[in-house]
Amino acid sequence: MKKLLTSVIFFLCALFSSAQQYTPSKENLEMRKQFQDMKYGLFIHWGASSVLGAGEWVMNNRNINVNDYRRLQQFFNPIAFNAREWVSVAKNAGMKYITFITRHHDGFSNWDTKASDWKITNTPYGKDILKMLADECQSQGIKLVLYYSLLDWYRNDYPYETGRTGKGTGRTAKSDYSHYLQFMKTQLTELLTNYGTISGIWFDGHWDQTLPEGASDRRSRIDWKYDDIYGLIHRLQPQCLIGNNHHLTPFAGEDFQMFEKDLPGENRSGLSFQEAAEHMPLETCETINGSWGFNITDRNYKSVKQVVHYLVNTAGRNANLLLNVGPLPSGVIQQEFRDTLAAAGAWLKQYGESIYGTRGNIIPPQPWGVLTGKDKSLFAHY
Repeated sequence: MKKLLTSVIFFLCALFSSAQQYTPSKENLEMRKQFQDMKYGLFIHWGASSVLGAGEWVMNNRNINVNDYRRLQQFFNPIAFNAREWVSVAKNAGMKYITFITRHHDGFSNWDTKASDWKITNTPYGKDILKMLADECQSQGIKLVLYYSLLDWYRNDYPYETGRTGKGTGRTAKSDYSHYLQFMKTQLTELLTNYGTISGIWFDGHWDQTLPEGASDRRSRIDWKYDDIYGLIHRLQPQCLIGNNHHLTPFAGEDFQMFEKDLPGENRSGLSFQEAAEHMPLETCETINGSWGFNITDRNYKSVKQVVHYLVNTAGRNANLLLNVGPLPSGVIQQEFRDTLAAAGAWLKQYGESIYGTRGNIIPPQPWGVLTGKDKSLFAHY
């Protein structure tokens, strides 16, 4: 019996160890290099929540009941959306990729998913925004990364009982994570099957099932089954990079590490207690004003100089900058964002050699600035 028990324990340990192992494919490693070379991307927070003009967390912040929030689908009608303009704004800004919100925490899907009726194609607008954006990115040579929320304030099957957010949206039915997991896998399969080459999946919401950032124990209250989720993504598109905005050390199966509103190695936001990984690409995401989604009262715009300095400082720390805009509910990217992006793009036209394709962390950041390097050239940014 003792020998049998020892064998069982050994088997379970070996099984667990195997589950934690991850060897990136050749295509994935090549995409990691491309991702590091690109250095600069456009984050787009946009969806049904934009109608309310109070940011993408409005459903949670105002404790809006699901039955009331559902009404947004009846009048979200972005008739001014133009995929060519969106992609052109990014390209003219010197950005090399776009990360687009396919589904945020309110559960609204910005594509024609077959797994839910809560989606863009059931609005008066009726068109598949993601399809148009994916086609235009392909046409203009811009890589596409898809943001996907793990948590959901709208659905009953998400484990909201143990979550930190979405408590006031009126849900009373018992959650069912196995059902929710299958829903996510169905949606991810759609995204990675019907919209061409996807350069990355940008997950968010893991933190809903943990203690707040900075706590000594941030283990998740649920088993997300990341082996299943990440394995599915890498099987469907081996090159597709996976990142998870959990504010922790990267998990097995992840391909890049992101920092929310912080440069790697800093923690001004109170979210970034994790150390920067040395073996994978890094990315910092930041807003142009103070909001991610459209906020009608937010005029806290960053200057062109601030944007350029942020880009330089991320590159000097060997990271990308993912700079966010929250378009109007009509689908237009507001002029203040466009002007700033264009001016920063003009700087990149002149000095882009010191950013694109470079690597950082040549020396630690100094009071005077940072260094980037490429081949045998070094670039000092003051």
